[in-house]
Amino acid sequence: MDISRRRLVVLSALSGAVPVTTLAMPAVAAPLTTLGVDATKLGVRAGGGADQTNMLQSAIDQTAGARVPLVLGPGEYRTRELKLPIGTQLVGVRGATRLIFSGGSAMISGPRADNVTLSGLVIDGDNRPLPEGGALVRLSEAGDLRIVDCDILGSGRNGIVLDQVAGTIAGNTIMGAADAAIFSRDGRGLTVQNNVIRNCGNNGILVWRSTSGDDGTLVLDNRIEDIDNKRGGSGQYGNAVNVFRAGNVMVRGNRISRAAFTAVRGNAASNIQIVGNVITEIGEVAIYSEFGFEGAVISNNTVDGAALGIVVTNFNEGGRLAVVQGNLIRNLKAKRPAGTNPADSAGIGIGVEADAAVTGNVIENAPNAGISVGWGQHLRDVSIVGNVVRSAGFGIAVSVASGAGTAVISGNMIGGATRGAIVGMDFAKAVSGDLIKEHARYANLQISGNRVR
Repeated sequence: MDISRRRLVVLSALSGAVPVTTLAMPAVAAPLTTLGVDATKLGVRAGGGADQTNMLQSAIDQTAGARVPLVLGPGEYRTRELKLPIGTQLVGVRGATRLIFSGGSAMISGPRADNVTLSGLVIDGDNRPLPEGGALVRLSEAGDLRIVDCDILGSGRNGIVLDQVAGTIAGNTIMGAADAAIFSRDGRGLTVQNNVIRNCGNNGILVWRSTSGDDGTLVLDNRIEDIDNKRGGSGQYGNAVNVFRAGNVMVRGNRISRAAFTAVRGNAASNIQIVGNVITEIGEVAIYSEFGFEGAVISNNTVDGAALGIVVTNFNEGGRLAVVQGNLIRNLKAKRPAGTNPADSAGIGIGVEADAAVTGNVIENAPNAGISVGWGQHLRDVSIVGNVVRSAGFGIAVSVASGAGTAVISGNMIGGATRGAIVGMDFAKAVSGDLIKEHARYANLQISGNRVR
């Protein structure tokens, strides 16, 4: 038999654990030999309904020790928890290799998952219960993790939970997770890209840190749809992407639709960039930057259908410093979803409070206000320049309450504002006429060059 150099390396690496004759790859397995070791040669068999946990674990341990891929052919493999050593490479035939969960605290786990690869697998949770905070795939302290081209289905909690992980989660489909699809904590340089996420019970992608600090996760070009809020609350759940305490995160190019609360929510997330996302049919705020953050760039997003478009808020909690530029926002709803404070505002295109530039945005059909500037005394150094507002209640509503800071409102085009083009507010109450006609009335405002029709 002709043994290639690659095959010889594989056989030699494993020969201490399994006879070489057992590992020799017959002609019918030739398409798999270039990928790694055929799992059938290590005693793993698809189908039949038998539990394969012990044989799978043995095969994983042997191939991981030799740093070669373990290749699972088409078929079903029923398994309880599999523990992945450093260097595990578990490879299936995309859409055809199905691991079916038989029960336990996870299907796949690894407390030290350096250089682990999962590829081409259907990981089916069978909707079996998992512990609070659990996941079908749970991996920790990993450098260069790869989960690619997998289907992760029917998790009783989360789809994937990662702790202190660097690597790539790409090209996967995650559907039917009872909680979140992907939950990263204390990331060390993670890329979440080109995944399809659907029908999750409480959240889509979570990027969290134990304490505020640099994270650097990239959430790019994902499709996220139908995110529910089964746990209730006023915004902790029901978010397509939620960034909490994680600094220097980019959320770019995602297609997000039908999230119960928010498409992208940054909470105490400094230097977040939310760029170029297409967002439709959102229950509450489409894009949120809130609480103790410093720095948010929100640009070139499209929002069609939400209670509020973009909100940059909580100056009272240290939330400040933002650029809101080039966004298209339209068809806003007059009410927030059930479960939120009924006194909270809705029907607003853009709301900002402190140290912010709002420029080049287009807003249409905002029942309350196109742009809301400040809230009571919470206003400082805001520039509203070169925006277009069409069909709104107030075109621009700006705080003139006692203690409010300064704002420049210049060069905007406002059409169809039924309650006034630019109006002074004391919290939710209008306290002035149209400031287009009395632009010098308030010392904290500079109003010039706006066009109204």
